[in-house]
Amino acid sequence: MATKTFKQYDDIGQFEPLFPREAKLRPLLEKAGDLVVEGTKLASSAMAGPRSDIRRLLRNMNSYYTNRIEGEHTRPTQIEEAMRQDFSKDTELARKQRLAVSHIEAELHCESHLDERRLGGEPQAQTVAWLYSTECLEWLHHQLFNGLEEPHLTLIDGSLLEPGRIRRQKQSVKVGRHVAPTAESLPRFLDRWATVYAGARRGEAAVAGLTAAHHRLAWVHPFMDGNGRVARLHTHLLLHAMGLTGGLWSPLRGFARAEDRYKALLHGADEGRHGDLDGRGNLTEKGLIAWMDFVLDTCLDQVEFMRKMLDIGGMKERIAAALTFEEKTLKTGVRIEAMNALHYLFATQAELPRAEFKAMTGLGERVATSTLSALIAYGYLKTDTPYGPVRFGVPLQALRFYFPALWPEAEVDVAQIETERREATAKAKAQEVAAQGRGIDLRKFPRGLVKPSSELRAAVDVRYREKKDD
Repeated sequence: MATKTFKQYDDIGQFEPLFPREAKLRPLLEKAGDLVVEGTKLASSAMAGPRSDIRRLLRNMNSYYTNRIEGEHTRPTQIEEAMRQDFSKDTELARKQRLAVSHIEAELHCESHLDERRLGGEPQAQTVAWLYSTECLEWLHHQLFNGLEEPHLTLIDGSLLEPGRIRRQKQSVKVGRHVAPTAESLPRFLDRWATVYAGARRGEAAVAGLTAAHHRLAWVHPFMDGNGRVARLHTHLLLHAMGLTGGLWSPLRGFARAEDRYKALLHGADEGRHGDLDGRGNLTEKGLIAWMDFVLDTCLDQVEFMRKMLDIGGMKERIAAALTFEEKTLKTGVRIEAMNALHYLFATQAELPRAEFKAMTGLGERVATSTLSALIAYGYLKTDTPYGPVRFGVPLQALRFYFPALWPEAEVDVAQIETERREATAKAKAQEVAAQGRGIDLRKFPRGLVKPSSELRAAVDVRYREKKDD
């Protein structure tokens, strides 16, 4: 039977199969079962606490990677600046920063909402069923885009994206060669999508189902824009609601690090059936299986990577390396004696009164106090009040030591900034030496100001001439 070609899809039978046949599904269920075991184990660790700074860092990373897939990412340090409401004066860069912040806030809000439902006693199956509802999809889209200003919601055709609004009549979408279903048929497609995937109750079947659901949601393309971001966040939240992430890993990193394959397999699963040996639905079963297998492998890889990174024994050496670099190279006031106290906070994800933290360093009161202040100033410790207890922090500059290769782009970004700072310091010292050779006292310049060399030379030359005239 040949695959039919439709000008635009309008019948729910046209996006079958939603699951592969049982014989083809069995290997995928085995991988899904492994993910349930390993994901649950990792999510039960102390690092999964809601106030964990590791989770904050990973939300920033998830935002970077999901936007990178869309070609709208910024530098990691620019994301941190945006989280402090320090946006670029460049309009386009500021737009990308706001997109990053929007995803971070949406992920935090959505995870917190799911945690509240769980703590309120709602059965997991009920929460998962809600995640597959059209109401939830509209809510996710609204969370992602509602905080953006009108210029940032303007689409290519000049119309405005309406956050949380499913496509309406006569609003059609084409992605590559795929023409999405008609707007009028969306309720039927989404109802079928929800019924099938929310109905997969067994653990491994539900996990396998969410991998297929990701593609079929992208295929339906319910919104005028933002469908990729919604599908990725939706998959992330399903894994969270099933108790498999604890906020400590996400497939988003894996998707972006294999971006070409991610996109190729998504598009491959869009295709029609390739002959009589390719399932019994209108769409390719082989393409769907390849996509599901990729997602499961990606998830298993991310779990294993983070399991190694969060190993308590190995972390002690990495903390020592970070502190040594701060003390010996950057000379920030951070001291190696803080290692045991920091390692304790990492292992327990607890808080310590400041006096107890200082006592654990073994340093004298004055030095311990200055070390504590430096650790807070540079992000190695987090606190909510000026005199409150402290907890483990993960500053971006410690990433290369704490979690090497977790976010390579951030490591490169921080290293570049450190190099620029060292070059600026060396340049300032050289300028000071040159000025002193002419009898100019640079201490009369505002403290901490490093002027551009041409400006500084002009100022020195003027003062040198004035000195000769005297």
